[in-house]
Amino acid sequence: MKKYEEYEDDELDEEEEAPRKKRGGFINRVLFFFAVIIVAVGTYVACIGYEMYSRAVTAMPVADMAKELRSAENYTSIEDIPEIYTDAVVALEDKRFYTHRGIDLRSIGRAVVVNIRELSLAEGGSTITQQLAKNQYYTQEKSFLRKAAEAFTALKIESELSKDDILELYINSIYYGDDCYGIYEASTHYFGVEPSEMTDYQCTLLAGIPNAPSVYSPTVNPGLAEQRRIQVVDAMYDANVISASERDSLLIARNDDM
Repeated sequence: MKKYEEYEDDELDEEEEAPRKKRGGFINRVLFFFAVIIVAVGTYVACIGYEMYSRAVTAMPVADMAKELRSAENYTSIEDIPEIYTDAVVALEDKRFYTHRGIDLRSIGRAVVVNIRELSLAEGGSTITQQLAKNQYYTQEKSFLRKAAEAFTALKIESELSKDDILELYINSIYYGDDCYGIYEASTHYFGVEPSEMTDYQCTLLAGIPNAPSVYSPTVNPGLAEQRRIQVVDAMYDANVISASERDSLLIARNDDM
């Protein structure tokens, strides 16, 4: 009788296990299907992005792009730009600029999580090199194909130019609001001085504008521009670019203090 009961219990266990195995198999097939789709889409995006990159750098090689930007009348060498300004830009926009090779996988991973959550390209995870590539070779349209092309182009730029060259080209070409392109036009327009003459206050204020020029322009929204400047100073402190005492001095500074 006892053996019969044990046999009966085994049969019940097998009956309960069968549906679980069936469900598990279905879930595995679904996951495999989505994995295949993701790989296929990723491969397609990478291939088309590479083609876009190839056409772009063939039409304008990196050396020609750099030469064209440097030919601008008021192009400013990085030696004539205050170090606190370049430190602020790197700390705010791409704190691993000097260690990555054009793309920052950690930033991309964070952007992917945000974009999945928002179901849109809400965050790009672009490095300074990628932004230079986007501004010089592509439109501002947000798409996965353009992002792929931008990444390939950034890798190409990094293979041909030094970090200082890339940062210098970027600073001389980005938009600062009020119809100002490049650091020279921005510093003379907003402060009436050349880049080399900017104060620490002016450097930290100017570094925060390009992210959203129409919002942070001091001639449009001086209050928001000052709030953004404080974010720049905090970013510099978080990146260990300035000390706590330097941070405190910058936070209480005003335009006529430095």
